[in-house]
Amino acid sequence: MSTKRTAMILAAGKGTRLAELTQDQPKALVKINGVSLLERVIINLEKQGFRHFVINVHHFADQIIAHLQQPQYQQLNINISDERDALLETGGGLLKARNFFTNSKSVLVHNVDILTNPDLMAITTQFEKSGDMAWLLTQERHSGRKLLFNKTQELIGWKHLEKSEFKWVDQAFTNYTELAFSGIHLFKPVMLDKLQTRYGSIIELYLRLAKTNAVKSRLIKPDYWFDMGKFAEFHTIENYFKQIETI
Repeated sequence: MSTKRTAMILAAGKGTRLAELTQDQPKALVKINGVSLLERVIINLEKQGFRHFVINVHHFADQIIAHLQQPQYQQLNINISDERDALLETGGGLLKARNFFTNSKSVLVHNVDILTNPDLMAITTQFEKSGDMAWLLTQERHSGRKLLFNKTQELIGWKHLEKSEFKWVDQAFTNYTELAFSGIHLFKPVMLDKLQTRYGSIIELYLRLAKTNAVKSRLIKPDYWFDMGKFAEFHTIENYFKQIETI
């Protein structure tokens, strides 16, 4: 019987856009105000009641695995999804890790480079009570790429604003809501049962899944949201956390 709640942290990226910050370490271990991105995400999720973690690794994988041997993580159940042989991107990484979700009622997926503070346990509880197969946590903020939803908040497509490029679940629509993806999403493991593991992004995966599954938007309005994907953002994020974490 599925009873467990699982959090998967996507930590396999190479972090090439972070320049010198990732020359000798993985993006997951880049520190913000003295605390690594990975530790920040784990601490946040642990405070909200998550105890089972799946973390995928590729770039400088040994460093992440060694980091997770530290005493502060010993009370947690942590599984490593090893992608050192082949990096599978965000969607492929999710599929490769599916065996770790066998006893999980739901899985919350969190990019390691996203720092934010919505009430994820409350959202998870709401999601588990819903009949939906996946919720994509979205925001009303500027982004060059947007997810597209219909009037019932179902995923119907994706748009690249600068290129005016569209990808649709089925047919094209002219009436839709554009929302930015937050880098956090939830799904029920049964949704992956019939899929083969292959390289691809999480958005491509959900566009495929939305053909036969209820994949919906869940709008969030957190106090803060940062994407540590680019070096240019580092000092802004560092300064923010120095201010809010000053004792």
